[in-house]
Amino acid sequence: MNFNNDITNDIKFLAKSEIRLKILSELYDEPNNIRGLVKQTKITYSSVSNNVGKLEKNNYIKKINNKYYVNPMAKVYFKSLMDFKCSIDLINENNDFWDKHNLKQLSIDSIKNITDLKNSTLIEATPIEIFKTHNTIKKQMIESKTVKAIFPYLHPEYPKLIENVLKNKGTVELIIPQSIFKELIFRINSKTRRKAIKKRKLRVYNFKENLNLYLTICDRNIGLSLFKTDGSFDQNRILISNDIKSYKWAEKVFDSIKQQVI
Repeated sequence: MNFNNDITNDIKFLAKSEIRLKILSELYDEPNNIRGLVKQTKITYSSVSNNVGKLEKNNYIKKINNKYYVNPMAKVYFKSLMDFKCSIDLINENNDFWDKHNLKQLSIDSIKNITDLKNSTLIEATPIEIFKTHNTIKKQMIESKTVKAIFPYLHPEYPKLIENVLKNKGTVELIIPQSIFKELIFRINSKTRRKAIKKRKLRVYNFKENLNLYLTICDRNIGLSLFKTDGSFDQNRILISNDIKSYKWAEKVFDSIKQQVI
């Protein structure tokens, strides 16, 4: 038996029929009978009956006391399909952000869970607001007590923004490339910097390789920017969110990259 081919055939069987997916979607939440499925899906009785029969014949669902239940393995296939569909929808919705951009700095786990960003908003610079993306992050940093960030480059305003967070008794944790390490650190007021380091309010990790990712986690707000595949930083687009799933996703990305330098 070719296990991989079996899985591929199973997924193809489910994916090529919108009706089967709708039926599984309903049964995934709770068992039902054919009349109940007709009512919920608004599909004709004959179509529901026909596809329920196919699903049952292929062991995706089973009938118990006049109601149909989804088999455990079918639930796995269905969830994988829905997660994949959500990923495609997310990428298509913000195609200019994801297409022709470098995702190599993201872990496999981060890419697999990219649907956690589904409630994010794309901010784009315009000819009238050319600093819109920077000003969005600047506002978040000004209003935050806790800042975690991956800065692949040094913006002239970053040292002062970081300094102000520290002066307001906040905490800052940074991952930055070696090329900007000294410049950023020594542009923060020395007294404020030393005090923050002593109290472990300021932690800076020196990343010796190239950083191809921009990430900020400001209290409960996150911002994500990418490099283009030609190596240039896309400063005109940033994905922001205050959704809890997005926040946890960003935290995992930050921790994953931090593990490479500690």
